[in-house]
Amino acid sequence: MFTRRHLLYLGTGAAALALLRLARPHVASAEGRVYEVTHSEDEWRKLLTPEQFNVLRREGTERPFTSALLNEHRAGTFSCAGCDLPLYSSKTKYESATGWPSFWATLEHAVDETEDRTFGMNDTTA
Repeated sequence: MFTRRHLLYLGTGAAALALLRLARPHVASAEGRVYEVTHSEDEWRKLLTPEQFNVLRREGTERPFTSALLNEHRAGTFSCAGCDLPLYSSKTKYESATGWPSFWATLEHAVDETEDRTFGMNDTTA
């Protein structure tokens, strides 16, 4: 049976995890990796909209079902909104019903992957 004390502990733990997630340093690039397009954080802020900056530079997520690319079905290549380099082929796009455009493969050498172990998950993010 849950008591108020249990809920307090649970809420405190969730808040601590959220603070740790926010306090985690955001790494814009993998160590030692040289990218074709590089900018300072201030330059990225000027080049991108606030939402693009949050998603592309701060590991944010756009709201589900809001992307113009969600219902895009033409053949072609999807490029990065920040550097305009090719990322995904339309041949690998699929309907995931998650609210975000989904791809089962990236173009070769187009995307770095990192492990995401936040909130007890073990996930790979691109």
